[in-house]
Amino acid sequence: MANHKATRKDVRQSEKRRERNRYYGKTTRNAIRALLELKTKAEAQSELSKVMSMIDKLAKRNVIHKNKASNLKSGITNRINALS
Repeated sequence: MANHKATRKDVRQSEKRRERNRYYGKTTRNAIRALLELKTKAEAQSELSKVMSMIDKLAKRNVIHKNKASNLKSGITNRINALS
């Protein structure tokens, strides 16, 4: 365990950030999963912008890498465009 006061505070802050990042990441993964389960293109198109926004926010907060965000968005878009 940390001995300095500032280091203890840093540990507390990093734990908070980790929990927050895990929450945002898990929420986004669940939203992606729900989006990919939709059967009609119209429903999927309406939900797509919300999910894209969530992915962009994860990249902006450095929870995921910007290239991973780009790959996720590309893959989701291709899957939705393939729906009939």
